Amino acid sequence: MKEYDVIIVGGGPGGLTAGMYSARAELNTICLEKLMPGGQIANTELVEDYPGFESIAGHELAKKFENHAIKFGLNIEYDNVQKIKLDGRYRIIEADNDTYKAKAIIVGTGGQPRLLGVPGEKEYTGKGVSYCAICDGAFFKDRVIAVAGGGDAAVEEGIFLTKFGSKVYIIHRRDQLRAQKVIQKRAFDNPKIEFIWDSVVEKVNGSDTIESIDIKNVKTGGIKNLPVGALFPFIGFTPNSDIFDFEVTKDEGGYIITNEYNQTNVEGIYAIGDVRKQLCKQITNAVGDGTTAAVAADKYIEAWND
Repeated sequence: MKEYDVIIVGGGPGGLTAGMYSARAELNTICLEKLMPGGQIANTELVEDYPGFESIAGHELAKKFENHAIKFGLNIEYDNVQKIKLDGRYRIIEADNDTYKAKAIIVGTGGQPRLLGVPGEKEYTGKGVSYCAICDGAFFKDRVIAVAGGGDAAVEEGIFLTKFGSKVYIIHRRDQLRAQKVIQKRAFDNPKIEFIWDSVVEKVNGSDTIESIDIKNVKTGGIKNLPVGALFPFIGFTPNSDIFDFEVTKDEGGYIITNEYNQTNVEGIYAIGDVRKQLCKQITNAVGDGTTAAVAADKYIEAWND
């Protein structure tokens, strides 16, 4: 069993920031990441709202985070965490490849896109239904594309998809968007984008690949068929918070509740970024969370060692 002062679960912006501060404080620190450092920003085409960078490719910013943390001594290991347990004063992590032991754990596991939960969605995932525009957008060149949702992610991804699609429908259950005004303006000014208001996707249809979707008007109840070659749902987020074998306080959506030090109801367990209950999901939030949690964990370990 490998032993550390601090283990960070998840290598997104918050996790890498926490790792940088923790390693810089000369704590024996490891970050466990199951895929690739950077989290959601690695799949983002452009980041335009992180201070100091008017515009930077998401994968490039992710690499900068990674390199900066490694410079200060953070060890990043690729392993998929299955469960976090308590063992007296220690915290134990069981992962696919190994078991790890630490005095403090910082959880930055993010989450997954919420599914529409309609007939045909699962059947056509990978056959026209996708949850990552930057990953799959190029596969649908010159096709009609539909995006479901009205928040920042949905509208930004819709704008991005106009690079490939002949037309992009943005389908939203309300009569106005929730996205930031600057993002809305770009979408409204884009001639390839058409909005379908007060509507939700009811069904995905096709043969070998997606061919159309059924859309329901939530006010009239009317259903119409819309021919499309791809569907990108961006209707919300489910936090990856089911990794504890003990009780951690969460809200009704599964988001972990923390105090001002980003500590959960369990001493030595901290939560940061999108997995934590907070007002908005931004890189700046995650970075602040990572800083706070790392400093708090450092103080916790100082007291723990006394």
